[in-house]
Amino acid sequence: MARALSALVRGSGDPGRERTMKAVVYKGPNDVSVEEIPDAKIEHPADVLVRITSANICGSDLHMYEGRTSFETGRSFGHENLGEVVETGPAVSKVKVGDRVVLPFNIACGFCKNCERGFTNYCLTMQPEPKLAGAAYGFADMGPYQGGQAEYLRVPYGDFNCLRLGEDAAEKELDYVMLADIFPTGWHATEMAGVYPGDSVVIYGAGPVGIMAAYSATIKGAGKVMVVDRQPDRLKLVEEIGAIPVNDAEVDPVEFVKDQTMGFGADRGCECVGYQAHDPGGTEHPNMTLNRLVDSVRFVGGLGVVGVFLPQDPGAPDKLEQQGQVAFDYGNYWFKGQTMGSGQCPVKKYNRALRDLIAGGKASPSFIVSHELPLDQAAEGYKNFDSREDGWTKVVLHPAGA
Repeated sequence: MARALSALVRGSGDPGRERTMKAVVYKGPNDVSVEEIPDAKIEHPADVLVRITSANICGSDLHMYEGRTSFETGRSFGHENLGEVVETGPAVSKVKVGDRVVLPFNIACGFCKNCERGFTNYCLTMQPEPKLAGAAYGFADMGPYQGGQAEYLRVPYGDFNCLRLGEDAAEKELDYVMLADIFPTGWHATEMAGVYPGDSVVIYGAGPVGIMAAYSATIKGAGKVMVVDRQPDRLKLVEEIGAIPVNDAEVDPVEFVKDQTMGFGADRGCECVGYQAHDPGGTEHPNMTLNRLVDSVRFVGGLGVVGVFLPQDPGAPDKLEQQGQVAFDYGNYWFKGQTMGSGQCPVKKYNRALRDLIAGGKASPSFIVSHELPLDQAAEGYKNFDSREDGWTKVVLHPAGA
């Protein structure tokens, strides 16, 4: 029955011809195009096939788009995905055809040692390279899986990886698609930093994840949230959610934070920029936000680092960063007795609770969305988002024309 419905939805076409679908394909640095690629299909009994209705462009996609990773040409992008189930494998029992689901960017098995401990971000089963851990859709060094900026997406271990949505799934689609990555990742940053009600919090970076970290800290009851960036449109969003915008092109952010906290520094801090951090003049300093974070958080404070850092970055202007190293101010960090959590977010740890906050009207992360585009306009979306064009704060692609 499931397969029959899938065929009706997708169209059988010429039975002798391999079906194809549209997807955003990486062609090389700063170059993507929408092309026909082999259709997604069930490959394992536990797979689910999803017709994608919303797929976000993520800041992590931009690292790959700019050619600063090992992402292979010809592969498709997209790890923030939501859609409708159109086919299920014979081993799938919970997820049904017709379910609206949002998909964690982590692809996890649910039964390996790391998954059983809650570290679905470091699944040992789905990563084919024995020396690595963790898998994701359309992501460098995280398995061969195609991305969801496409008409369809194969979801391994569908019962485990699909988060089913309620009757308001279509009405709140722009909210729910943020559960694939940026809302849980922002929340994760505050969890690793140890944010409690009443805390003062500084966040470096007002991209989508940084704004979600600020939003998460606000939901948790932080007493004061300061967000450092220099893009006016981003800082405006920061102010709209009740946080304090800090323009590091105009003030020393470390001194600003200390002035706001009686000289002590913030209780907690989050790094949401990563290895391509740069000064107002455009010069990259991979260690800039990390060292500022240490300097602007108080003694025994907590730090959460979700900005991307890589084991190697051959295209970096910094020789240390080319080898995945940064000149980290460890002496100051150690002297202040701070603690740090880092790494990608285990989305399943948070997505169900955050879904219920959205369903209950307690959270609405879609305020960050600036542009909704059909899949065919993906190249325009990438170009403007990567160039930090004014007003381009978050782009959602709609492959199914939703």
